[in-house]
Amino acid sequence: MKFRPCIDLRQGKVVQIIGGTLKDSDTELPVTNFETEKSPAQFAAMYQKDKLAGGHVISLGPGNTEAVLSALRAYPKGLQIGGGITPSNAETFLNAGASHVIVTSYVFSDGKIDLAKLDTLVRCVGREKLVLDLSCRQREGEFWIVTDRWQKFTDVALNPKTLAQLASSCDEFLVHGVDVEGMMQGIQTNLVKLLGAHSPIPVTYAGGASRFSDLETVKELGQNKVDLTIGSALDIFGGSISYQDVVRWHRENCQNH
Repeated sequence: MKFRPCIDLRQGKVVQIIGGTLKDSDTELPVTNFETEKSPAQFAAMYQKDKLAGGHVISLGPGNTEAVLSALRAYPKGLQIGGGITPSNAETFLNAGASHVIVTSYVFSDGKIDLAKLDTLVRCVGREKLVLDLSCRQREGEFWIVTDRWQKFTDVALNPKTLAQLASSCDEFLVHGVDVEGMMQGIQTNLVKLLGAHSPIPVTYAGGASRFSDLETVKELGQNKVDLTIGSALDIFGGSISYQDVVRWHRENCQNH
């Protein structure tokens, strides 16, 4: 199990938001926990210095292209990029230094898995450079994959069958627990257990981390197979968890990676 860093971008700025409040509308702004003048390239360079690979840069809406490219250039092959990725722009970001592209909405269109689009994407970028974002919300006792700024439910449940079906088409999964994303009120333990028990490929969980001990909790519940992203709760994003303590934990627990 590893710690995976993140850089969330809105209108070119590094931010942390409450995920469930993100909208397409310019008039309905998301609830923002944190915003900084520190550049995305500075965060990327810090992650490179601390040898934290496999983190994700997420573009939350338009106006982020230059900010994304600056982060990728600062840490070549060390970061994944998500947000509006399609076959027509994926190569641009990979050529700029992304290790992987992260995709949701392009593959899950009209509430279903579009296998033809998924095949097109795999042919375009290669399975080994593709991460599928299976971020989900809970409804009627199950987790359902959501798209379109996490506002639209698909008819695809996140369950062992879905994980097994999609694992053959990508290198990793990224899963935000959208109901708790950015709220710092605790991780979704049942989601972490599901991923640890049934994901056949590497998977990163994000959402709700609020204390340093969540690293050990995810390590245990995820059977040492689920990586963890911490955002708003880190002191580098205005929270109370020491980033340097997390880096030390990562070094002590990931010597074999």
